[in-house]
Amino acid sequence: MASRFNALKADTHWQQVWDESQTFAARDDSPKPRSYVLEMFPYPSGKIHMGHVRNYTMGDVLARFRRMTGHEVLHPMGWDAFGMPAENAAMEKKVHPGEWTRQNIAAMKAQLKRLGFALDWSRELATCDPSYYGHEQSLFLDFYRAGLVYRKESAVNWDPVDMTVLANEQVIDGRGWRSGALVEKRKLSQWFLRITRFADELLAGLGSLEHWPDKVRLMQENWIGKSQGLQFRFALSDGESVEVFTTRPDTIFGASFVAVAADHPIAQALASRDPAAAAFIERCKQGGTTAAELETQEKLGYDTGLTAAHPLGAGELPVYIANFVLMEYGTGAVFGVPAHDQRDFEFASKYALPIRRVVADGERSDAAFDGTEAYTGPGHLVNSHFLDGLAVEEAKRIVIERAEREGWGQGSTVYRLRDWGVSRQRYWGTPIPIIHCSACGEVPVPREQLPVALPEDVSFDVPGNPLERHPSWKHVHCPQCGGAALRDTDTLDTFADSSWYFIRFASQPEDRPFDRAQAERWLPVGQYIGGVEHAILHLLYARFWTRALRHVGLIDLAEPFTGLFTQGMVTHETYKAADGRWLAPEEIGGGVELATGAPVMVGRVEKMSKSKKNTVDPAPIVDQYGADAVRWFMLSDSPPERDLEWSENGIEGAWRFVQRLWRLFDALGEGEAGKGADAALDRKLHQTIAGVAADVEALSFNKAVAKLYELVNAIEKAAPSASRDAAVRTLVQLVAPMVPHIAEEAWALLGGQGLVADAPWPKVEAALLVEDEVIVAIQVNGKLRDTLTLPKGLAREDVEAAALANDKVARLLEGRAPRKVIVVPDRLVNVVA
Repeated sequence: MASRFNALKADTHWQQVWDESQTFAARDDSPKPRSYVLEMFPYPSGKIHMGHVRNYTMGDVLARFRRMTGHEVLHPMGWDAFGMPAENAAMEKKVHPGEWTRQNIAAMKAQLKRLGFALDWSRELATCDPSYYGHEQSLFLDFYRAGLVYRKESAVNWDPVDMTVLANEQVIDGRGWRSGALVEKRKLSQWFLRITRFADELLAGLGSLEHWPDKVRLMQENWIGKSQGLQFRFALSDGESVEVFTTRPDTIFGASFVAVAADHPIAQALASRDPAAAAFIERCKQGGTTAAELETQEKLGYDTGLTAAHPLGAGELPVYIANFVLMEYGTGAVFGVPAHDQRDFEFASKYALPIRRVVADGERSDAAFDGTEAYTGPGHLVNSHFLDGLAVEEAKRIVIERAEREGWGQGSTVYRLRDWGVSRQRYWGTPIPIIHCSACGEVPVPREQLPVALPEDVSFDVPGNPLERHPSWKHVHCPQCGGAALRDTDTLDTFADSSWYFIRFASQPEDRPFDRAQAERWLPVGQYIGGVEHAILHLLYARFWTRALRHVGLIDLAEPFTGLFTQGMVTHETYKAADGRWLAPEEIGGGVELATGAPVMVGRVEKMSKSKKNTVDPAPIVDQYGADAVRWFMLSDSPPERDLEWSENGIEGAWRFVQRLWRLFDALGEGEAGKGADAALDRKLHQTIAGVAADVEALSFNKAVAKLYELVNAIEKAAPSASRDAAVRTLVQLVAPMVPHIAEEAWALLGGQGLVADAPWPKVEAALLVEDEVIVAIQVNGKLRDTLTLPKGLAREDVEAAALANDKVARLLEGRAPRKVIVVPDRLVNVVA
């Protein structure tokens, strides 16, 4: 009777061995080919979740496999440790953000180690450590001196209760997510990074990223949003003019109004003499500041009384102040074409403005537009004078050419991408290393004074930025003139912290952000793994930051990640009590709520989330089943790019498979050596070696798992032989990247040298990859009756003879000779009776 595999004992032992021997520490001086495998580093919330487990298991399998195939592997881990949750904890739990963050890091590090990930902990970093963010300040100053950083007034979301700028995601239904206060638009002096300077490079670079998902490249392309358009002026009825930009000059004959932003000079001039206009502008300040928010909010306008002359003689258009136009986008003024823009359609419908069809898809061409929403699809121009009948793109070209010829407009290339606003009025972030002097202006902090460290003695008892009201921290002497000056009290957007951490992992000198030569030996990251929710901002900012570093001469690298994989989410059933409360899985049993005995409503399978309480804590699962069973389940049930549904049956099945493996290993360790060969098993083994390697390289982990299941089945069915013993020994190496603890235990049991983590991937005998047998389908009158296993390439007459000798075929022929026998070599035989 084989012994039971003691997962908890094995996990603890081998994790300690790996830790003490620094098994997974990457050597910078190694002569081996290098492989950099990286998962997006986590925010230290205090607990890892099943999404973390899946993400890091995938990267871990690849990292372990690459070590076995002769690579020096860099597989590091760190913490994206700045951000609002720590400040919220400070306000709610009366604990310092740093203390809260470091406690969470310690807890999550222990949880990750418990899963046996092959991580180089010697390179661990946390973005909240001055040893990290001090170097980030140095890079910021490099960008500043190169003209890639500037400061200007910009519209922001302002929470008047918490007295802070809110990110767009923190504005919910127009209110601050924490205070519930109506959010205002305010103008504040903000720091910006000139990402738009690299717009064309970032767009062109997407073409080289062959190993990125197409959907991610498309999302970035759309975010950058390069388009051709027309910039031109409308002459106004008061003798002035207003400049607009449009990407749809083809629709110019469908214009029915002009709209300007609330802070446009035209609006401001009107407000100075019209109290109603001033009141409307104040109301606009309560709206959002992003394109997404502008799409969803109610479209409001104020008629200025001005009219704009259509440049092609199509009448006069009323001019409005509108809440859906922002100065930060384009020229701060637009012309509205309600039939072909949904935002314009909603505005025109509200204020009874004309809605005129000028693009038709072939079905309707009359000017009267009676649809319930704007038509934005392809088509040809109608009701547009000299443009009628032209396709959209051709009409755009014609209008731009005419505007340039007649002098009232100019063709222009524009981008949806805006410069990156990095100022945050918060404490828990990287202080911006600039000093403001009334005599000298903006003065960079001298490098010898970096890092500008956050003060520890801060209070969160009152709303607002603690750095702003600290009694001494911001008061300094100007480095240039020596006079009284003030530190900048803004901190950097946390996306800045994650825009270069992968470089710091590769090289960590104390006196500079990184050593160029050492970093370039590891970079770019060969395989980056993370959620698709980071497909736009994080990846775009990291690509920009890398190019900016090249621009200032610090590294010769354009793309930071040559390979990208976006894994699916981990999902779970949702549960509700009779009164509508969400219930956690551990609160129910037998279809009822354990606390009340009341029936439970089972809802949809959804992404695990705290709000719906359908999360599963990995810790007790690992304690019950062991790390290997959890890892195996994460790899086995679903293609890695798709969502994975968590189930008790699934984890129990993975645990049973781990025990099956152990029975094979343990039996070989105790039994006598087998004798003789098993050609079929030898072939299956070497096909599995090659197939699993190819699948792991392709990140097709579920396919690799399926091949290993097949091999285990074949081994279990095989008679004792030397081939069977060799297959079991080789199986230890094949499963080692996925279930490393049982693999180490078996490796030691079977007398393997050193650690299986350091062992090479098994070599393939190419001759055994060639199939010498095939399964041939046997049909009678076109219907499948049986199959035969025959030598590959068997002569037609031999295949025919084998088919006619088949018992089922003979019974159906009833002694008669067949009329015809059709042979498709190596595939099928059809006997026509």
